[in-house]
Amino acid sequence: MTDQAAAANLDQIPAGAESTNPAWIKTQLARHPQRPYPMDFIERIFTDFSEIHGDRAFGDDLAMVCGLARFHGEEVMVIGNLKGRGTKEKVRRNFGMPNPEGYRKALRAMKIAEKFRRPVFTFIDLTAAHPGITAEERGQAEAIARNLREMARLRVATIATITGEGGSGGALALAVADRVLMMENAIYSVIPPEACGSIIWRDAGKRAQAAAALKITSEDVSRLGCVDDVVPEPSGGAHNDPVAAAALLDEKLAWHLSELQALTAEERVARRLTKFREIARFYKNV
Repeated sequence: MTDQAAAANLDQIPAGAESTNPAWIKTQLARHPQRPYPMDFIERIFTDFSEIHGDRAFGDDLAMVCGLARFHGEEVMVIGNLKGRGTKEKVRRNFGMPNPEGYRKALRAMKIAEKFRRPVFTFIDLTAAHPGITAEERGQAEAIARNLREMARLRVATIATITGEGGSGGALALAVADRVLMMENAIYSVIPPEACGSIIWRDAGKRAQAAAALKITSEDVSRLGCVDDVVPEPSGGAHNDPVAAAALLDEKLAWHLSELQALTAEERVARRLTKFREIARFYKNV
């Protein structure tokens, strides 16, 4: 899809310079209110989903969903964050921003998958992990850091997909995977454009300029080596045809899983560690 087509499709883009900024257009598409959320993809791609609740330490985070399922007949583990559609549901799901117990639940599910040798699929669409005081009191930073470490050495095949927004450490805590995929109109960034504008220019209104500077689009992130593959979307964006979008993602997931399962556990772990060590390394010793 061209940037012009994206602009024509999205009726909520503000007038002015933002409407011609490719990075901001993609940001608006990633945030489109009708864009399929992780659970929408999970329901269309997987079968026999059986949810796992709780972190066995504090509680059950409703912003995170984990469960066993089948992918083309094979038993797998699926994990994703939940945003909710209506206002009440969004509040109940904490607007898709997981608390520490959400990340600990996700890690518990990954360890179950490792024990029973099940591949792990994660689906990510969040602005960030929950930044509130209660989350900090319960160890948000530690929970994210532990996920980063443990995902890096999981012995089963892991595939992460950025379906909408991939924001900061909250996204990375589910994305240290053998293969990281990104939907064509998704974004992946260390900080939202509005927050970046507020910090750099003291003006959140410079969000379009910040989006371009951050290199957050699938093309930019792929060029930087931070994702392994870009999943095409139907014309105008995934929200125009969620069924087709899920089918395109399903095809990519099946192809990457097949490749990963041809490797030994030792090879997967070694390649995973090497990949993340090389990301964003611009200078190498000769």
